[in-house]
Amino acid sequence: MDFGNTEYYTNRELSWVRFNERVLSEARDKETPLFERLKFLSITASNLDEFFMVRVASLKDMVHAGYSRKDIAGLKPAQQLELLYPVLHDFVHMQYDCYRKLLKECASKGLRMVEHHEDLSAADGDYADRYFIEHVYPVLTPMAVDSSRPFPLIKNKSLNICALLVKKGKDAEKEKNQEFATVQVPSVLPRLVRLPDSEGEIRIIRLEEVIERNIHRLFLNYDVLGSAPFQIMRNADLTIEEEEAEDLLKEIEKQIRKRQWGEVIRLEAEAGIDKRLLKILKHELSVTSEDIYEIDGPLDLTFLMKVYGQEGFDEYKHVNPKPCEVPQIPPGSNVFEAIRKGDILLHHPYQSFEPVVEFIRQAAADPDVLAIKQTLYRVSGNSPIVRALAAAAENGKQVSVLVELKARFDEENNIGWARMLEKAGCHVIYGLVGLKTHCKIALVVRREEDGIRRYVHLGTGNYNDATARLYTDMGILSCAEPLGEDATAVFNMLSGYSEPLGWNELSLAPLWLKKRLLKLIRRETEAARAGRSSGIRAKMNSLCDPDVIAALYEASSAGVQIELLVRGICCLKTGIPGVSENIHVYSIVGNYLEHGRIFIFENDCDPEVFLASADWMPRNLERRVEIMFPVRDPALKKRVMRILSLQFADNVKKRILEPSGEYRIPRSKKAERYSCQEAFEKEAAQLAGKGRGKGVKDSRRFTPRSAADDE
Repeated sequence: MDFGNTEYYTNRELSWVRFNERVLSEARDKETPLFERLKFLSITASNLDEFFMVRVASLKDMVHAGYSRKDIAGLKPAQQLELLYPVLHDFVHMQYDCYRKLLKECASKGLRMVEHHEDLSAADGDYADRYFIEHVYPVLTPMAVDSSRPFPLIKNKSLNICALLVKKGKDAEKEKNQEFATVQVPSVLPRLVRLPDSEGEIRIIRLEEVIERNIHRLFLNYDVLGSAPFQIMRNADLTIEEEEAEDLLKEIEKQIRKRQWGEVIRLEAEAGIDKRLLKILKHELSVTSEDIYEIDGPLDLTFLMKVYGQEGFDEYKHVNPKPCEVPQIPPGSNVFEAIRKGDILLHHPYQSFEPVVEFIRQAAADPDVLAIKQTLYRVSGNSPIVRALAAAAENGKQVSVLVELKARFDEENNIGWARMLEKAGCHVIYGLVGLKTHCKIALVVRREEDGIRRYVHLGTGNYNDATARLYTDMGILSCAEPLGEDATAVFNMLSGYSEPLGWNELSLAPLWLKKRLLKLIRRETEAARAGRSSGIRAKMNSLCDPDVIAALYEASSAGVQIELLVRGICCLKTGIPGVSENIHVYSIVGNYLEHGRIFIFENDCDPEVFLASADWMPRNLERRVEIMFPVRDPALKKRVMRILSLQFADNVKKRILEPSGEYRIPRSKKAERYSCQEAFEKEAAQLAGKGRGKGVKDSRRFTPRSAADDE
């Protein structure tokens, strides 16, 4: 049987849109607290922006270049765009339908968002006008367009207001008298303007509405025939010729600046915009009709995250419990002593990320630590880990840090950290040419009474203390010698040209990991054919590698029972007779972003359990440095298996992928409500010491990064 038949696969981009629809369904779910629904709607907007700037832009690049190679589902780039255009327009309509419903609910809870400046009362209008004159007007720079002033550069993702003008006293109907101007809504000012409270009701209006109300003040000798907000998305996918770049850091800085000049791939304009204005924008920005989105509502719904942050509405928000202590490493304990007692499994965000921070912090101060080596892909804006690494170098330790400069949309942040670490005396590596280093590994080399001992942390998520409160991830702290040897080999490979002939425990991409995965899947296939116990259970962010999917199809056809938890993109189809009848795919979208990668292979009743930094995608398995590592300790192995089983048991946020490609929630009136995320919160509290930490609330909140193309 041909398991590579393109009819057996879903287009990657269409699958991503379905993922964003699942995020949108959280915003539409009335069981979700109101302000959490605002947050989810904001996330869908952020996701969509990134999708356009990277994925749609990439397809357009292929079309321009005459690239006609078909995708996993047998579609050429032009066909994929043709498929996506109506789907994306429909999705935007669903977003704004949801927005209008949330708007009414917010008003009923005491938060009124004034949508149009025409709706302001006389008193509120006076307040908005004073605010404009005192705070906004001095910042604005209106840009006219005429024979001596060309159409200005419109920055990527900036919010702007365009206006059609005619000089006072001239005939407004004659096209030759009509002039175009635009003004950027200043990002240095708050997007939300709070109006004076009225009868205990909080009222806000968006900055662009205040500007549009007063736009005549910017063009004193002109009449304003029409005005409207607009926003553009540009191609933001970096093209870096690493082989040609003498200084990778400088080359990436140059490419980041070019993002402001990339091809326009989406134009959003307020619905009802004067057709003359839209015609000018379409011509000057060189966009097609399919790229124009006329929005019945405010542009750029990411502002809803600011609405979410309004004080006084905690009853309509989730208050996440404070991450619980890791029982093996209570605060104030010696991390190295704890690790020597046995491997330690970490389950974030239910368990605190602090032990990982302490691992590096204590290593930095410990006189017996000789060296620290670590990879950094995405870190927080005020990273305690980066500060600890800098302190370690200043304390005279050998510190080597691989900072991945090509982490999409975190390039500038990582460049700043790299320079700071270099100034502190760290040896900073920028990764391997042509590859992103996405693995999460830290190695501490310590001198002890019985000789040199190596301590290792391996994880499925980033060394980011902020997102560790929002993303579900797993990690292991260990001083097992085989892992230590492998970790040393990893860093020797990253910093030089040393490529080990073999590995004790680790499987690395791009050279070994995919081969290992395919071998493990084939072993289960052969076991099923021989009548032995077989099975595969796996969790990941995305699944679109054609070789892996074909191997799963073959395993299914042999009788292997396969359960997959895929949060985002899934190009595999379920329920194909003789091909995927034994494959069941689920997705969980909930309060926390499901980010961990767990792979379990039955192995004839002797299960093998792995954690990894890699999804089952070509980019992860073939174009990145990734690590898959086994969970060897029997107790920890059982715990990981149980964690995955409980996720499959979820009937609140888990959705089932149907053969039609749609997802549904398997709710039953008879089944007791079970949310795995809520259960893990309670279980972490119990593990911390018979409930110690239960009920403790943490008021700090973090804005989640877009999950559109996560990592």
